Amino acid sequence: MDNILLPGHDVALGRYTMVRRLLPQRPRRMVGAWCFADAFGPDDVADRPGMQVGPHPHCGLQTVTWLVEGEVLHRDSLGSLGSIRPGQLNLMTSGRGIAHSEESPAAHPPVIQGLQLWVALPEGARHGEPRFDHHADLPRLAGDGVTVTVVMGSMGGVTSPALAHTPLVGAEVVLAAGARTALDVEAGFEYAAIVTNGAARVAGTKLAPGGLLYLGEGRRSLLLEADEDARLFLIGGEPFDDPLVMWWNFVARSHEEIVEAREDWTAGRRFGVVHGYAGDPIPAPEMPIVRLKARDRHGNS
Repeated sequence: MDNILLPGHDVALGRYTMVRRLLPQRPRRMVGAWCFADAFGPDDVADRPGMQVGPHPHCGLQTVTWLVEGEVLHRDSLGSLGSIRPGQLNLMTSGRGIAHSEESPAAHPPVIQGLQLWVALPEGARHGEPRFDHHADLPRLAGDGVTVTVVMGSMGGVTSPALAHTPLVGAEVVLAAGARTALDVEAGFEYAAIVTNGAARVAGTKLAPGGLLYLGEGRRSLLLEADEDARLFLIGGEPFDDPLVMWWNFVARSHEEIVEAREDWTAGRRFGVVHGYAGDPIPAPEMPIVRLKARDRHGNS
């Protein structure tokens, strides 16, 4: 089975944060239901505002926020207000629509680093009510120089409490220098790995920060090796077969749904209001002049 290494590209997020976009990419749009992945940091924010992303809308997806360093304050149109720190999970299920903001608190740690991922919602869940869940404690597996935190789904006989609407897994793996482990994985899942710190060999391929390694389907175990301290995030799931239209902050099934979502956000409908953020909501960009096409996980329309 061939591994496919996909380099990311830099994208500005708000005024102060640059992220590395790892998914979607033209060769690989999804990994299971995971349809989006940004890596940010490590950034020195000791004398800077840090993350400042104003209120913006989402529909048809879940946002998965995972920190390696720092602190982020979440607000949303349900009235949720809370901070996330390393080792904790913020999971926002947009359903038919929600708005949120993300910011570094005024008194914040000097470094920020983490991942922002999206999970596409299947037909039965994408029109549901929005919700927000914060998980301060997640199950862990520990071995000789290896610690696995199961963020979503199940691995190694333990299951995350996080809500998932399709069979999937998300897990952080921390490897000490010299560690070597083989993780049991589901043969019916496809997988990818993102290294956030250090470097590791994943199924024989060396992976460093800045890229996503697509590992395909059909594996029953996944070999991880590290010559130096390393930290990586593993995503996987059953292949997601619904063709999607992804544009701005929306995941939909047709051009018309995207147009409607944009119009609702612009008119102040559906997504609600985020209170308490010291800044304006982010306006929606103009629609492209071409019709948006639904594409499957291989990029075919």
